[in-house]
Amino acid sequence: MAKINILSEVICNRIAAGEVIDRPYSAVKEMIENSLDAGATEIEVYIERGGKDLIRIVDNGCGIEKDDMRAAFFSHATSKISTLEDIDNIQTLGFRGEALATIAAIAQVELISVTEGNDAWKVECDGEFIGKVQPAALDKGTQITVRNIFFNTPVRRKFLKTDKKEETDITSFVTRYILCNPRVAFKYFVDGKLTLQSYGGGLEEAIAQVYGAKYLPQSFKISADRNNIKIYGFIGNQNFFKPNKSYQNIFLNGRCISNNVISTAISQAYAPYAMKRNYPVYTLFIDVPTDMVDVNVHPNKADVRFVDNQLIFGTVYKVISSVLDGTTKAADFVVDSNVVPEIQSTFADKNSKNAVYAADFSRSEKIYDKNFDDVKIPQFTPEGKIKKSDEPEKPQKTQQAKPDYSQYEKMEREYVEPKTIDELPLYKAYAPLYGQNKMVVCGGIKPLPATVKEQEKIKAEQAKIAYESWKYKGDLFNTYLIYETGDDVYLIDQHAAHERLIFDSLIQKIQARTSVPRQGMLVPYIIDLNAAEAAFVADNLMLIRSIGFDIEQFGPTAYRINEVPLDLQDIDLKSFFDDLLSDLDGLKSIKLEDVLRDKIAMTACKHAIKGGMELTYAEKSKLIEMLKGDVGLKCPHGRPVCVKLTKTQIEKMFKRIV
Repeated sequence: MAKINILSEVICNRIAAGEVIDRPYSAVKEMIENSLDAGATEIEVYIERGGKDLIRIVDNGCGIEKDDMRAAFFSHATSKISTLEDIDNIQTLGFRGEALATIAAIAQVELISVTEGNDAWKVECDGEFIGKVQPAALDKGTQITVRNIFFNTPVRRKFLKTDKKEETDITSFVTRYILCNPRVAFKYFVDGKLTLQSYGGGLEEAIAQVYGAKYLPQSFKISADRNNIKIYGFIGNQNFFKPNKSYQNIFLNGRCISNNVISTAISQAYAPYAMKRNYPVYTLFIDVPTDMVDVNVHPNKADVRFVDNQLIFGTVYKVISSVLDGTTKAADFVVDSNVVPEIQSTFADKNSKNAVYAADFSRSEKIYDKNFDDVKIPQFTPEGKIKKSDEPEKPQKTQQAKPDYSQYEKMEREYVEPKTIDELPLYKAYAPLYGQNKMVVCGGIKPLPATVKEQEKIKAEQAKIAYESWKYKGDLFNTYLIYETGDDVYLIDQHAAHERLIFDSLIQKIQARTSVPRQGMLVPYIIDLNAAEAAFVADNLMLIRSIGFDIEQFGPTAYRINEVPLDLQDIDLKSFFDDLLSDLDGLKSIKLEDVLRDKIAMTACKHAIKGGMELTYAEKSKLIEMLKGDVGLKCPHGRPVCVKLTKTQIEKMFKRIV
């Protein structure tokens, strides 16, 4: 057996850095929390190259005494707790004394600090070595500069994300700290440019700076105190939803967290109002006694554990659902304020310089008090996870999910004057597509993966038959055309067949064109995004422009659209970008040409002949001729164009043969 070694403090700190400081945003988070614990009311954050080259935090807090400056770099050195009992009553964001030590173990750190009435001093730490305390210049508080993070751990540095993605994650965290600390003034600089700023004027002002002027008028301002739990902040009304979860913020005892118990309670309260792929918007503060929660269960303190999960769930659910449902209890929870103080957003909404936000609470005509006993409260494990027995039922997985044709069947029943494929201009084809899902043109559709396309081609060739020998035998329900050839009978869905032909024609038109004609907008359309959404648009800006959109940045997290593709001049821009940003976690895998394909499928469905429409013999013959015997085709939504029945199958149905 190998000899057991006692690891040195340097090695321990390097290992600990992997838990506490895994990426640049972690360092920013830890240092901002130290500034807040020091009582800072003004904090400045500077980053360069996504925090890889530089992170600097400057605050006006109480500062660090000269004699304690070197000790601040030691492991488990903290001013937050001193006895074992303090762990059970943690009032600060930091308390372990690990952050600065682990940052110093994997980066080059300079600490400058000054306390009231004293001179400023600095200490430098380069990986393993803590320098001497030296005189420095600083008016107030503390300044920490971190350079070349992970410079001495190349394996960890190699796995960092791109500069832009690291910057996006840092921006998201700074945003949350602005919301969580509305009485603290923040300035956030990215590569020398001021990106975010708040003035410490309160929660309404902080929200306006982060999300823009449109957030507050669509939200309820709430304040509730139940079961010794205080809940306050802003929640979106019954019609205010976003396409992803990046507008959801939960702050517990002043700490930004992600907790399954609380988020499940809020989601269930919004469930009666939320449509598919829509997520509620909220900035919610929850204060509980320190003996009801354990914050020391996650390396980054991102989650917490409650003593009584059911109590937390029930309280949060009751407050939120009462407000949304307009029950008699709602009046006790909604802050009775008709006008929120006037706020001017620095960046997010340049067109509303004197916006006045109204927190309007319109109670439902049907006022009732929901019986809380009727609500199924999920049972949670001690870790805050829903027990399997209480998880929502999930559909059985199959090799291929069954498509939902309901919206397309509805289109079939709507009469649309049939047009020939050649007479279907693209700009007219797209005209009725208000608010439909997913649409992008990227100068043509990128071919399907070779393997998939080859497989489809092989199957299509195998399925082709000599249609010239078909004999027309009639139709069923003015929908299914019956053809006989030899010992086989073919049933053709006239709508599915025509839809597929239109779809293929539109695809060919788009692929064949060399440029994308554009239509200018009378009034430019402004898209207000958060940091994560803006980063995605920035990464795909050239591709979106190649589609035919004239889009340009209009502030740090806003974009302006001046022109749209002529083919898509009636596009619902909000729906388009909502669909594009619907899953921030999966944005990397989104293929814009697939989004376009769905939109073209909608167009083909609307303009194809419908089921139930009576066709002339000539029209039926022309449709079969255009199919060219390709009975293996499917409509763009996956439904078969043709079904084949053999004489043997039919005779078995009538028991002529066994």
